[in-house]
Amino acid sequence: MKQLLTMTTDTSSATSTNPLLAPSPLPYGLPDFAALDDGHFLPAYRAGMAEHRAELEAITADPAEPTFENTFLAFERSGQLLRRVHQVFSNLVAADGTEARQEIDEEISPELSAHWDAIHLDAALYSRLARVDLDGIGGPESEDRRLAEESLKTFRLLGADLDHEAKVRLAAINERLAVLSSQYGRRMVAENTASAVWFGSAGDVAGLSEQDLAAAAAAARNAGHDAGYLLTLSMFTSQPWLETLENPESRRRVHEAAWQRGTTPGENFALDLAVEQAGLRAEKAGLLGFSSWADYALQDRTAPSLDAVRDLLARIIPAATANARRERAEIEAAAGHPVEAWDWPFYAARIERERYRVDTSALRSYFELDRVLTEGVFAAATALYGITFRERPDLHGYQPDVRVWEVRESDGNELGLFVGDFFTRPTKSGGAWMNSFREASTFFGERPVVSNNLNIPRPGAGEPALLTVDQVNTLFHEFGHALHGLLSSGRYATLAGTAVPRDFVEFPSQVNEMWMYWPEIVSAYARHVETGEGIEPGVLAAIEASSLWGEGFRTTEYLGATMLDLAWHSLAPGATVEDPLAFEADQLRAAGLDPDLVAPRYRSSYFKHIFGGGYAAGYYSYLWSEVLDADTVEWFRAHGGLSRENGERFRSELLARGNTRDPMESYRRFRGSDADPEHLLRRRGLLG
Repeated sequence: MKQLLTMTTDTSSATSTNPLLAPSPLPYGLPDFAALDDGHFLPAYRAGMAEHRAELEAITADPAEPTFENTFLAFERSGQLLRRVHQVFSNLVAADGTEARQEIDEEISPELSAHWDAIHLDAALYSRLARVDLDGIGGPESEDRRLAEESLKTFRLLGADLDHEAKVRLAAINERLAVLSSQYGRRMVAENTASAVWFGSAGDVAGLSEQDLAAAAAAARNAGHDAGYLLTLSMFTSQPWLETLENPESRRRVHEAAWQRGTTPGENFALDLAVEQAGLRAEKAGLLGFSSWADYALQDRTAPSLDAVRDLLARIIPAATANARRERAEIEAAAGHPVEAWDWPFYAARIERERYRVDTSALRSYFELDRVLTEGVFAAATALYGITFRERPDLHGYQPDVRVWEVRESDGNELGLFVGDFFTRPTKSGGAWMNSFREASTFFGERPVVSNNLNIPRPGAGEPALLTVDQVNTLFHEFGHALHGLLSSGRYATLAGTAVPRDFVEFPSQVNEMWMYWPEIVSAYARHVETGEGIEPGVLAAIEASSLWGEGFRTTEYLGATMLDLAWHSLAPGATVEDPLAFEADQLRAAGLDPDLVAPRYRSSYFKHIFGGGYAAGYYSYLWSEVLDADTVEWFRAHGGLSRENGERFRSELLARGNTRDPMESYRRFRGSDADPEHLLRRRGLLG
């Protein structure tokens, strides 16, 4: 594959005025967004790839016998310009993916794919890496040894051992997959915007809170409507609006708009992209010697096998669907008539209010964004890890409402930056996520810059941002990912923070959710936005008591998406899917799930995790890592909960370690044993 390394590159426009060509002068290396424009990205990308190729050619041309220092360390050191450019652009295209940036993404994605294939399929480079004596690098727990072993494993899994003909086909598949993934993400953003539902009268949206009505009216005006209300869609099939919309026809319109996204032929049609990606992944797996993409993907996960994953799911599906059927029976009894999919959330919320005296809409007045963040999320991190937060208004993000905090250790030493981008915008991908603008690395002398992105509806001018219970949970969850990046203490960026297997990465973020209701934390942040009064303990007790209500629905919709993911990625090489919607329904029923009872959380036409992200054959990861999470929560409770001692143990054995050793070994060092799945089953009400 050496010929791929000679790809021509025009970097004539990558002049000295391009701020991406040098490290940012700002504190912690925060990108200088004010100095950037979209014209900088393509020249900087191409300059970065050219520099990277030259660095790698120097490694393979080195006449000295290969050693860890002149080969593995040199490989780790290479590509820093490209890494810096990609971290900035990939963050921006997700958080503020303007038309221009999405066009750049579609242009550069196949070039990047070809660049990385040229590296991982380069026989000379792989041969040099493989000739290094691993036994001479250090003991079994040496970070140097771990770096070398993980690097070789990556090369093998990406096709370094293939013959020339197979490498050429693999590179073509990878390039096409990069294009398809970019197109899928772009169509999803456009389709989500186009599918927002407009209502002309207040009666159509009766039941929405004052804040939601104001946000919907503002969204309508921003979209060009003279009046009315525009209800934008979240990424899930079941929309939050359905809990409070009183008009059943309005509920139906919202549900149908969400359910049909990406299924109508046209410029935003997504099913063709899903089918082609699944087929190409199956072919790629076959080239690499595996029976399916799922079988291949599990080679780099903590789950020991695909059978182990299926066994866990098979244990949960019958109990979850039985719970969902019981919930539906209760809902229909309360409604007095059969309920459709768009009615379920409305009547479920009514039962929750009446049975547990929990009015989720009224609760929002107690969850103001800034207070939840500073007195809740940050305060829990301070109590556990001793770290402190100071907002830096002198440091600016890529949009005026993006905020930056400096994070320091308890002794005042610098730790990193946290970037918060909380509100939805038309150019933002749906959902919530954590990303890094820079990873922690003592090798490079760099401190982390991490970001959290959410999609909280923007409040009206001068109004506070009030959160739902789910949004509060999401804040704690995503900040758990941020802590994983901020508290990393490893030497190498390649092994730092969240650079762990896909089915382990959700574990620390899930654990961080437990502090949402911890007494000393919730009493500080859950205060009425107008009066400052704390939320009543009885209300909190009712919220916790109600946590199992609706768990049948939530678990079943998640399992539906998980089984769709595994169905697409268990296809054998050469298998075809002629009718993707029929395939969906057939596969769900074969797994023991009924889409007419509970629709999957995502459909193939809006499942970005697997067709526009990195979760192909990996959506099971949330449940797999929740086994560790539930077990860890029990450990914290048994050892006194929120304390520096407990936090330091979790930090030193897990968060700080990243992938510097086998993550499951890190778990056993922390817990003293393997995780017990019974804790998860009990939490989800699945033990009968």
